Amino acid sequence: MMRKRFFHIRLAWIVPLLIALISLLSLLGTYEIMKYSRREDADPEMILLAFAGVVALASIATGVFLSRKVLRPMELFIEKASALPVVRQRAEAELEPRRDETERLSAIFRHVADLLGEVEARELFPSIVGKSEAMRAVMTQVRKVARTDSTVLLLGESGTGKELVAHSVYEHSGRHDKPFIRLNCAAIPEGLLESELFGHEKGAFTGAHARKPGKFELAHGGTIFLDEVGDLPAGTQAKLLRVLQEGEYERVGGTAVLKADVRVVAATNKDLAAMVESGEFREDLFYRLNVFPILIPPLRMRREDVPLLVEHFLSLGDHDVRIEPEAMESLLHHSWPGNVRELANVVERAAIIADEVIRSEHLPPDLSDGVPEGTSGRSVALPLEDGIDVYLAEAEKRLILRALRETGGVQVQAAKLLGIKDRSLWHRIKKYNIDVSEMRGSYKQ
Repeated sequence: MMRKRFFHIRLAWIVPLLIALISLLSLLGTYEIMKYSRREDADPEMILLAFAGVVALASIATGVFLSRKVLRPMELFIEKASALPVVRQRAEAELEPRRDETERLSAIFRHVADLLGEVEARELFPSIVGKSEAMRAVMTQVRKVARTDSTVLLLGESGTGKELVAHSVYEHSGRHDKPFIRLNCAAIPEGLLESELFGHEKGAFTGAHARKPGKFELAHGGTIFLDEVGDLPAGTQAKLLRVLQEGEYERVGGTAVLKADVRVVAATNKDLAAMVESGEFREDLFYRLNVFPILIPPLRMRREDVPLLVEHFLSLGDHDVRIEPEAMESLLHHSWPGNVRELANVVERAAIIADEVIRSEHLPPDLSDGVPEGTSGRSVALPLEDGIDVYLAEAEKRLILRALRETGGVQVQAAKLLGIKDRSLWHRIKKYNIDVSEMRGSYKQ
């Protein structure tokens, strides 16, 4: 039996190809008619008119074919998508009939693509709660780097969820069936940190009554997460650099060289590039860690995730409570210096205090500092002397400057770090008159 052969033609090629084909046939037909007329010494007018009619009918038939096979399914999709409440709620202004039809279709496709992106994020990263564009950019970067063995450096303020992101890198990697070992470098006393990382031999120091494997040994074949890596002392930095460069280490008090088959994910809330400049952090170790940096945005830069996080934290507790709109407004307008960790604590406390409904009085008093007058019944001045636009612009500029410092002024890397396109970053650099040349020269692959 002969196998059927299938030819795949891209949709974007069909219309240009058909138009080009009709045009070519028209030219060839006209040429043949004129050649025939000269040979037979006949008037070509009637023949040309008849041929023009045939070409017109062929064009109409082609248009009908395209409408039925291509445009009609798209129209049905647009009609169904427009009827969905979630799409209409997001693009209500853009769906008005009086708007240009092309703009309207573009709006539908854009918002449907956003929804699909959110669904994908929930399916692939169920442990990360967030649908904002900033968090979806983070998840996209995680998905790309997870399947490699490259070292990942997670940057962001305390409480932004760096450990969750680190675990997502592990879960989507080829090492997901191997150990995932965590170590908070800031929580271990300096004298015990090397022992925790690399292990020690019996009698290596007072109290070392037996050999103890270190975190790298326990993580062999898997992934190690080094949280607060910016707090490593200088001596430990040198030994960690050896592991990253050569894949070797020794236990404290030992001489045997051990091999480290470990994927390293590090995190810090400090500006490592600035620490390198001040001599507090090794430059060579910074470049070894900074292979694939991911910037986790603070909660104040992704406020649309607050309601989702609140519902998530309420679902984790034993209290069957809900939150009233005014209280949610207070949460939405708070600056959240402690980020997601602070929000979780606030929600847990409010759920314990409240009976069935969390109201504004169940929240800490300082949460009203950013609520507009009339929102919660309390008149409180916003801490924005120059207005919200100036405040947001300054916050955006600070993030761009930090990303540029972390990448030594390499705009392509900085754009990846921020989760935006290169051209978008270029426009922002021009907008804020940022001198990138001052930061160049320090980034190395």
